[in-house]
Amino acid sequence: MMKIYTLILPSKKPVWLMLILLSLILESVALVYQYVLGYPPCVVCIQVRILLAVFAFFAGVGLWQRAYMPLRLVNLFALLAICGVSIERSWMLLGTERGFIFGSCGLDLGLPAWLALDEWLPFLFKVHTTCGYTPEIAFGVTMAEVLMVFFSAMAVFILLLMLLVAKPADS
Repeated sequence: MMKIYTLILPSKKPVWLMLILLSLILESVALVYQYVLGYPPCVVCIQVRILLAVFAFFAGVGLWQRAYMPLRLVNLFALLAICGVSIERSWMLLGTERGFIFGSCGLDLGLPAWLALDEWLPFLFKVHTTCGYTPEIAFGVTMAEVLMVFFSAMAVFILLLMLLVAKPADS
């Protein structure tokens, strides 16, 4: 009988597929809020979208290279770092929204010219407004709060995966 915890071993497909799926769902939700509900994204929102795309990329590499323990560990460290930066960006967004961080953001993503994501994929990465608020998701909870909780939970989950990383790979 297979124990339930074996499904989340980093050597298994389901964990990597789940990480990819979660990042794609969050990207999709952001696009629904932008194009269907009419909430234009700010610089920090677009930076979170970029981080989600990088997260999905590393989760995809993790899926592809899950049989090699050193690469599993490298991917998990990369995902943990992405979660850390995403928590910081979410905190900045929440602080700007609530007024405990004073600052402003313009319309420039700050990306180098050779990485002009806002020009290559403007439907996904173009900044439309300055920072100030995020939309309410439900029951007074804003998108910034949801992002803080989500990325914090993902960081804890990835730390758990790092503890399990030494398990041998099998499909």
